[in-house]
Amino acid sequence: MKKTRGIVVAAFLAAVLAASKYALDGLPNIELVSLLIILYTLEFPSLVFPAVYTYLLVYGLLNGFGLWWFPQLYIWALLILLARFARENRSVLLWALLSGIFGLCYGALYAVAHAFVAGPAGGVAYWVAGIPFDFVHGAGNFAAALVLFSPLRRCLQRVKRAALPHAL
Repeated sequence: MKKTRGIVVAAFLAAVLAASKYALDGLPNIELVSLLIILYTLEFPSLVFPAVYTYLLVYGLLNGFGLWWFPQLYIWALLILLARFARENRSVLLWALLSGIFGLCYGALYAVAHAFVAGPAGGVAYWVAGIPFDFVHGAGNFAAALVLFSPLRRCLQRVKRAALPHAL
């Protein structure tokens, strides 16, 4: 029963990631995935990797597994590791800064994979061309985390208490 609940909760978390991504797809580089992954890392540390990689699998199945998909395999893992490293932090402002800086750096992190396909100059060109979008991404992540971090964390704590009472 314990393992089944964990699988169901990880699937639920992945579904929330996908729903949030699709809900905001019309807004360029505005997303809640970064914030949700930070919160999942804090509230569901043993389920964050299964949830994120299930989301990535679903996202790839729905949109295709093009070259754009593969960098996400390491980009989101990096965010999880950064959030785990800072997990003792209690400042919403610091979490908003982490999310904002991560959004700002997303294009550079993505360009690393692009450099393997197009060469170093192609990777740099890809990154430089996307800098305006990275600023929007960073600002959107910062604002979303500043406003939504605490309420979403409370919601996830409720989910954890209800779905995984043995984990407390």
